[in-house]
Amino acid sequence: MSDQPRRPRKPAKPYRRPKKDPVRILAFEALRAVDERDAYANLVLPPLLRKARENGDFDARDAALATELVYGTLRRQGTYDAVVAACVDRPLREVDPPVLDVLNLGAHQLLGTRIPTHAAVSATVELARVVLGDGRAKFVNAVLRKIAQDDLDGWLERVAPPYDEDPEDHLAVVHSHPRWVVSALWDSLGGGRAGVEELLRADNERPEVTLVARPGRATTAELLDEEAAVAGRWSPYAVRLTEGGEPGAVPAVAQGRAGVQDEGSQLVALALANAPVEGPDRMWLDGCAGPGGKAALLGALAAERGAVLLASEKQPHRAGLVAKALAGNPGPYQVVAADGTRPPWRPGSFDRVLVDVPCTGLGALRRRPEARWRRRPEDLDGFAPLQRGLLRTALESVRVGGVVGYATCSPHLAETRAVVGDLLKQFPDTDLIDARPLLPGVPDLGEGPDVQLWPHLHGTDAMYLALIRRTG
Repeated sequence: MSDQPRRPRKPAKPYRRPKKDPVRILAFEALRAVDERDAYANLVLPPLLRKARENGDFDARDAALATELVYGTLRRQGTYDAVVAACVDRPLREVDPPVLDVLNLGAHQLLGTRIPTHAAVSATVELARVVLGDGRAKFVNAVLRKIAQDDLDGWLERVAPPYDEDPEDHLAVVHSHPRWVVSALWDSLGGGRAGVEELLRADNERPEVTLVARPGRATTAELLDEEAAVAGRWSPYAVRLTEGGEPGAVPAVAQGRAGVQDEGSQLVALALANAPVEGPDRMWLDGCAGPGGKAALLGALAAERGAVLLASEKQPHRAGLVAKALAGNPGPYQVVAADGTRPPWRPGSFDRVLVDVPCTGLGALRRRPEARWRRRPEDLDGFAPLQRGLLRTALESVRVGGVVGYATCSPHLAETRAVVGDLLKQFPDTDLIDARPLLPGVPDLGEGPDVQLWPHLHGTDAMYLALIRRTG
């Protein structure tokens, strides 16, 4: 035995409770809702922010940071997953989803924001202690310290395959899109690397809030009085809020006289409304009217011409949203809850018909970044029969000399030209109208006669429109 006296043990450090950061806790809750409940961030985040403000936990800067953390993490999820995968000692699928959400939140702060490295790491570890526990917080700390050793460009050089070896996989990792989406967008856009990279970058940018002044109810001059408001690029009814903000605080929006509507959607409705028809122009149909943005614009335009709008929506709760959007319309209208593939109206009843069909939503990835991770190639097979059925009904519902507008918020060729081409074969007494002159001033509309809008070229969602006239 040693005669040396034992050294006294150092007293254990007292346990320190984790600091609760309301901004990062809220961002984590939003990400978990998106993952667990298949919720959309644009629906989950506003009520969370509103509740935080009501509780006195948030000011405007806190709300802006929380919004950036949620949307930034979702947009770059694929890139951050690749970085995290390079820093853990197990397959990514074996990392618990809540832990991965915290890691991706931390990765975004380290690689996608100007938050200092030490602050990003310490704040994320504190979040992990609160929502995951001290044990898993140590794992989070170790991974984030590895991520912090390089910047985003350095990590992309390490985790993305070289472009020359696998162009689509390279773009998928660098621009955070699933490979199949990169391939589909590239096919639809055509051209070389520069164009598709511009498109993928645009998908990862925060879109401006765009308002529509509903004719006869509001004016763009009224909306332009709002702070940081500028005129739309293409639609005469559009006003952009360049610094974001809360659209519901705009009086005309709160009163239903104006609404939030992407400029691409406005252009689709305007093109249908202005397409030449032969004969009377009294009855209009919006055959897929929910949630009501296009119906409200069409209803106002119809009222100016003494026409009547019928807005049809299959889901009763969405039909209720359409009725709310149309409330106060200056002219006559009707809202019905009806299946657009088995309509209650007679064939040939309408002069103009719009069907903005359900689709994968690949044209709105700026606004719904989580959709890129949620959609699968097989979803196209699920939408195809419905899209064709709705266009078939639309062509049956319009009279000879009338016009049908087929629209999707997806540029995927299987949801656009393939659908239109199939139905034109079934309805030989139809002609495609050149839609390009009906979008005056809008550049880069291609060879026609249909139109595909693009985020990087037009600053809109990637809306597709084909205009079809019944001739026989």
